[in-house]
Amino acid sequence: MLSELMNYLNSCFRPRSNRYVHTSADSGGRQDGLLWYKDTGQHINGDFSMAVVQANNLLEDQSQLESGSLSTHESGPYGTFVGVYDGHGGPETSRYINDHLFQHLKRFSSEQQSMSVDVIRKAFQATEEGFLNVVTRQWPMKPQIAAVGSCCLVGVICNETLYIANCGDSRAVLGRIVKATGEVLSIQLSQEHNACIESVRQELQSLHPDDPHIVVLKHNVWRVKGLIQISRSIGDVYLKKAEFNREPLYSKFRLRDPIKRPILSADPAISVIQLQPHDQFIIFASDGLWEHLTNQEAVDIVQKHPRSGSAKRLVKTALQEAAKKREMRYSDLKKIDRGVRRHFHDDITVIVVFLDSNLVSKASSVKGPNLSVRGGGINLPPNTLAPYATTTEAGNT
Repeated sequence: MLSELMNYLNSCFRPRSNRYVHTSADSGGRQDGLLWYKDTGQHINGDFSMAVVQANNLLEDQSQLESGSLSTHESGPYGTFVGVYDGHGGPETSRYINDHLFQHLKRFSSEQQSMSVDVIRKAFQATEEGFLNVVTRQWPMKPQIAAVGSCCLVGVICNETLYIANCGDSRAVLGRIVKATGEVLSIQLSQEHNACIESVRQELQSLHPDDPHIVVLKHNVWRVKGLIQISRSIGDVYLKKAEFNREPLYSKFRLRDPIKRPILSADPAISVIQLQPHDQFIIFASDGLWEHLTNQEAVDIVQKHPRSGSAKRLVKTALQEAAKKREMRYSDLKKIDRGVRRHFHDDITVIVVFLDSNLVSKASSVKGPNLSVRGGGINLPPNTLAPYATTTEAGNT
């Protein structure tokens, strides 16, 4: 009896760093404390590396890599899909995007029998409309879901073409080798929608000329209506539809004047890049990484080290910078549990996609096996009181 009690106490008070360690059969990733990682894997266009570190009590970042068929038809097209979804206000929107956006993209790709800007734009629109339906259904019981949203960064590699679509302030950065010198330059591929950027404030002011308070400087940070930093997102319907900006929504989210037109947009900025043989890799990451690393610093870290573990290396470097800014040791930062950890850094998601030029040129016509990987984390369901995640709980939801 005493030995059973001691085993129980040991399980409760074992070191925090080991609390969540397990291998996720779902995605082949590993969990080490609040860090989930998949050091290396193969997609149809080359290798990849993924990592996620959790700061929030409920992980608000979600992510995925899909490789193989990009449609519901066996005839293709084939390629690689990458998604990074940085949620805010809760995990509901980012989880919804993770479950639905790629499926919508496959459906529209099948209808058009090709990949295109139009296919991607329609997939974003269908995802936004689907989540609006969720909010409409849940509003009577769970009105605060109207204030949950997510940034949405997507990359699609198909037919030697890279499509980058973005709502919010996650970022995609290309590492391109300069033949003459051998150095690798960073090229930012995504357009960001954060009110700290002057052009974003100007866009909002031109769209809302009758509202002098469309952007407000609050505690030295520019915010849309004094509430949110991003101007485009999936969800956040309290800033898109008047019927969700009223009681019983918390008063801090309610606007003084009724919404006449949507304040935020779900329309992505989309770039199309023809891939070249000297394009080496793409880093997709939520803004938690870019708070601590410049584009070039991130590209240099990937370029100067082995491919395996690239994403984990970027995350750890960002955490070391976060610790340094708070004048603490990285080893001490690692001991801080989820929830409290958010005071030191955000959830951070990184996916590094390496480009093999031989595979990129063949991938659209060669049928490869389908691969689906989702970024992990301690994805406890809302209202969970248990202090520890079991293997099944800590998997992907």
